[in-house]
Amino acid sequence: MTQKNIYQDVEHPFAQYVRILGKGKTGSRSLSYEEAHHAFSLILDNQVLDVQLGAFLMLLRVKEESVDELAGFVQATKDQLNFPSIQVDLDWPSYAGKRKHYPWFILAALTLAQHGFRVVMHGESGHTINRIYTEQALNALGYPTCTTHDQVSSELKSCHFAYIPLRLISPKLSEMIQLRNIMGLRSPVHTLARLINPYQATATLQAIFHPAYRESHQHAAHRLGYINSAVIKGEGGEFERNPDARTLICGIRDGVLYQHEMNKLTEGRSESEEHFDLDYFKAVWEGHAQHEYGEVAVCETLSIALYTLKVCDDFEDAIQRAREMWSTRHQAR
Repeated sequence: MTQKNIYQDVEHPFAQYVRILGKGKTGSRSLSYEEAHHAFSLILDNQVLDVQLGAFLMLLRVKEESVDELAGFVQATKDQLNFPSIQVDLDWPSYAGKRKHYPWFILAALTLAQHGFRVVMHGESGHTINRIYTEQALNALGYPTCTTHDQVSSELKSCHFAYIPLRLISPKLSEMIQLRNIMGLRSPVHTLARLINPYQATATLQAIFHPAYRESHQHAAHRLGYINSAVIKGEGGEFERNPDARTLICGIRDGVLYQHEMNKLTEGRSESEEHFDLDYFKAVWEGHAQHEYGEVAVCETLSIALYTLKVCDDFEDAIQRAREMWSTRHQAR
């Protein structure tokens, strides 16, 4: 007897959560934290039918996740992790991929690592067409994709930086995020994956696509107990400061929520790249080539990370320190 046939005469345990979200304009509501935690635990335990999962994800996508839902989903994921204790200074999620500009945020993260900060970046490649993904760019720079915790520990010891794919955190989430090209829409997995912080780093960064998600990410991080965190609408959805736009940071510092706006730095809009040449990207990193927009983006992004790490007490000092670190990135090692 199939699982579908089992539930012809009795309601499936997950049906209640689809009903809560899909009961019409007046009857539907958001899930409570407890409901979200239980619903996502069922999903991670493979106790949900494909048709239920698709309906659930798309109903959430239309409604947009609440703070309680986000926190519940993330905590359910964290409860199932069996990660070893590895000291990490900064958790840097990367799930969007870049389409218009090179992934300059990677060079900001690597600059931190060159100066001794232990950075773990995690992401997923290929779930949206026509984008360059972090894993591809890192491999071109000579950084591997870690597939075991021992490899993460080894990379952090040797170069203070490690990249892990989502499949190492959760094969189920990796499977779900790949539904992007089947559904035609991003799902809540793209949102919640940014908040997992699998190794419990002391500081976290999150980038969002839509401004409405800034505060929900900020408050979800606070609900999850994160003490130092920053959320921005990053260029292309990655945690990268866009010099062509004002950037509002919704952050947490020592457990206290704050907002800080960084001014637009350019007169117009910088030209998008016609194509991506990763040899050129590597040359900029190694100091053999220059890129005016890119190097500004690196330093500006790095300054937010430094403030979040509490290296600097204000953003003016943070940008000065970021420029110094970028200019001495290879001397530091």
